Amino acid sequence: MVIIGGGPGGYEAALVGAQLGGQVTLVERAGIGGAAVLSDVVPSKSLIAAAEVMSRVRDAERLGLRAAGGAGRIRDGVTADLAAVNERVLALAKAQSDDIRARLVESGIRIVAGTGRLDGTRHVVAEPHEGPAERLEADIILVATGVRPRELPEALPDGERILNWTQMYALTELPRRLIVVGSGVTGAEFASAYHALGVDVILVSSRAQVLPSEDVDAARVIQDVFESTGMTILSRSRAVSAHREGDGVVVTLADGRRVEGSHVLMAVGGLPNTEGLGLAEAGVGTTPSGHIVVDKVSRTTARGVYAAGDCTGVFALASVAAMQGRIAMWHSLGDAVAPLDLRTVSANVFTAPSVASVGVSQAEIDGGFNARAITMPLRSNARAKMQGLSDGFVKLFCLPTTGIVVGGVVVAPTASELIHPIALAVSARLTVDQVAQAFTVYPSLSGSIAEAARRLHPGAAITDHVDY
Repeated sequence: MVIIGGGPGGYEAALVGAQLGGQVTLVERAGIGGAAVLSDVVPSKSLIAAAEVMSRVRDAERLGLRAAGGAGRIRDGVTADLAAVNERVLALAKAQSDDIRARLVESGIRIVAGTGRLDGTRHVVAEPHEGPAERLEADIILVATGVRPRELPEALPDGERILNWTQMYALTELPRRLIVVGSGVTGAEFASAYHALGVDVILVSSRAQVLPSEDVDAARVIQDVFESTGMTILSRSRAVSAHREGDGVVVTLADGRRVEGSHVLMAVGGLPNTEGLGLAEAGVGTTPSGHIVVDKVSRTTARGVYAAGDCTGVFALASVAAMQGRIAMWHSLGDAVAPLDLRTVSANVFTAPSVASVGVSQAEIDGGFNARAITMPLRSNARAKMQGLSDGFVKLFCLPTTGIVVGGVVVAPTASELIHPIALAVSARLTVDQVAQAFTVYPSLSGSIAEAARRLHPGAAITDHVDY
């Protein structure tokens, strides 16, 4: 089997293929781990980890903590050394890439540093960065080539002042004023992180509210937090261009307004890396956006060719890419496999606070999906009070008759951890009574999940706390 792309979809597939006795060749052009490890998930979340510490420092006074000797506020004594932060970020990304490479080599997987393209459905042409091209025979082919940042023709990144998300880690000094164009997950995460690090941030959003694809109540909390802590949000504003002017940048909006800053991050989505791969010639179908069409076991429209990850447009998460890759190998090699079930996928937006969700959404319920719902504000949780947390909530959805948990949303500093018990309940089809009867630690933020489940007991009247 030959795999094109060494991100989560590719390297996880390679490991499964080798485990099941396959002879695996992995072709990767940039570095093992792909964009997820080298320029996206690992570095961005490492940056966010530093920002989270700054947020805790900022809120220290609320817990009664003071600077030693009474010399001002604690927050005034802590600054971010962006050069050191980004040096650590890139070192962590490289270390993770090296660890994955070592595991692949130990598993007997051949790695080709270069590019690959299909030559029909039984061969891949690999072009190494060094050395001659090879025509590799393949019983099974997996395409996992990911995406790249989308660019606006009038706002092309220069790597210095006009940046895409892969270029942010080259900065050595905090921007004087950072303009972030795009209020989706990437834009909101970077805006939140740099704002916490002490940067003046202007977030340009084409929508009425940030995070338009997330739970509407969760997005409202994030927008309120952003604005209450001093971030400027330009809602219903569409950027049409960005250019350098002196030692800064100017972003021009569709209505003619000019927004000035020292740097701009263009976070306006991604494009699939599917050009020049020989897909059409091999009979691999793509969508109008260029994403590869796959079914729930990662098969493309060409026999023996599978695809995984962001290039499929299924769900842009590293965890989903990895599962698509594993499923492809399990299916192609005849192992037991269950189709990909997006209802059980938990996702997280690493803003401050963060937003996590799984299963049925509020939008689906508002659109007619029959479910009961309850929202427990974080401010009512004892542990949250002790930690000085007030922004956020736990929301739980269940079927009205059986009480089976079908989804949930968490907005909290540790949402990525708190969503797991809800995800377990959704995947195992647990009832709210089963969730409620499991012991939780007191005090704990997870206690709000159990409390929400108790209030959703079938037949009980719901008192929905909406003051989140």
